[in-house]
Amino acid sequence: MTDDLAFLRRSAELSRHGMLTGAGGPFGAVIVLDGKVVGEGWNQVTSTNDPTAHAEVVAIRKACAELGRFDLRGGVIYASCEPCPMCLAAIHWARLDRIVFANSRDEAASIGFDDALIYGQIPLAPEDRDLPCKHVPLREALDVFKEWTAKADRVPY
Repeated sequence: MTDDLAFLRRSAELSRHGMLTGAGGPFGAVIVLDGKVVGEGWNQVTSTNDPTAHAEVVAIRKACAELGRFDLRGGVIYASCEPCPMCLAAIHWARLDRIVFANSRDEAASIGFDDALIYGQIPLAPEDRDLPCKHVPLREALDVFKEWTAKADRVPY
């Protein structure tokens, strides 16, 4: 628990740093593997004009670059706030073992960062979502999937 608090405090420091330097919203994240920080990030959405530059995604990108791999199994992410749906998905794709967060999604919503709409849209069938979705099956796209399964040198993830 002591380590959890220290790394969580670091994520809060990063959130303040990003906010005060005008990088983006008040969010920070730290990725730790074997007790060592391997990636840090703060929200950089507005400073980079990148809507995916959330603190958790930035930290994942840095950790993967530092380690030279896309799989962060064995790692823990410490976030100053409960990860949004995009970040939660990125954390799952990175195969991190655990999430420790400080502020809740409700606390984030109270200052204007409300993810409720997205959380509500995810379980809906594509045709029932607010954002229009149209499924257009395409043989060429399916052929690529079939080629992938037969590709001898593919890297599974």
